[in-house]
Amino acid sequence: MYTPTKKIIWLSAVLILAACGLVQAKNKEKKQMTQKSPIDTVFAQGEVNPYSKFFTGTTYLNMLNAKEDVFQAPIGNVTFEPGARTHWHKHDGGQILLVLNGEGRYQEKGKEIRTLKKGDIVLIAPDVEHWHGAAPDSWFVHISLETNAHKNGSTTWLNPVTDEEYK
Repeated sequence: MYTPTKKIIWLSAVLILAACGLVQAKNKEKKQMTQKSPIDTVFAQGEVNPYSKFFTGTTYLNMLNAKEDVFQAPIGNVTFEPGARTHWHKHDGGQILLVLNGEGRYQEKGKEIRTLKKGDIVLIAPDVEHWHGAAPDSWFVHISLETNAHKNGSTTWLNPVTDEEYK
């Protein structure tokens, strides 16, 4: 005989199985979103960048030092998939990029695009509009140091870099 208690148990089992399926699907989706860079660097790649709304393409961020610590110097290891790039932006305290591997691009507003290779250093003065990212066919990894973060440490995000500007 099919009782209300059996019906509740059956319904609960169905709901638990459905919930497990959703969790598995979410975990599979997350794994698919995170690709391991084929280039080797000193620091771990990190997770999909939480600031991805300010980037074109997929990037990964591993914060090595937070802005809130005693040094007030945010340092992040940023990994770009091929073709990924920041939007135009500027830092009120400036920024330093230390290229670890791959091939990248850097451009300040009104200047030519600069190709970046392992060992390059980019010094970006405060409030200079710029963008940086990977070459179209190469992964790219750099360390980003925000300088003079004690001033305010803010980044002003601007428009995406168009495909025409990128190429």
